[in-house]
Amino acid sequence: MASISLRKVNTRLPPEVNRVLYVRNLPFNISSEEMYDIFGKYGAIRQIRIGTSKETRGTAFVVYEDIYDAKTAVDHLSGFNVANRYLIVLYYQQAKMSKKFDQKKKEDEIAKMQEKYGVSTKDK
Repeated sequence: MASISLRKVNTRLPPEVNRVLYVRNLPFNISSEEMYDIFGKYGAIRQIRIGTSKETRGTAFVVYEDIYDAKTAVDHLSGFNVANRYLIVLYYQQAKMSKKFDQKKKEDEIAKMQEKYGVSTKDK
């Protein structure tokens, strides 16, 4: 056990590694208990949030207590087969998520302005 703790202290992690994982391509009918069974093998889990709306179905956020447990989970579960679907496990990066949200917001604003002024993007 002492060798494991020494290894954790001496290991330098890349900057994108964090405790929060973003999981995509989940089966829509997966339960919280199944998620805890799959991800709990790699360390103590603080929280799991499974997407329930139309846009977020098949995704989840998994928060580990320890950053090294999260790294181990990403290493082992990326490409893992669950109900004939291969999981995509990524580190959560807030900057990328906020960019995606901002882009969608801008597209909605453009669509509203086009509708307001009667501008069409379709070729005639």
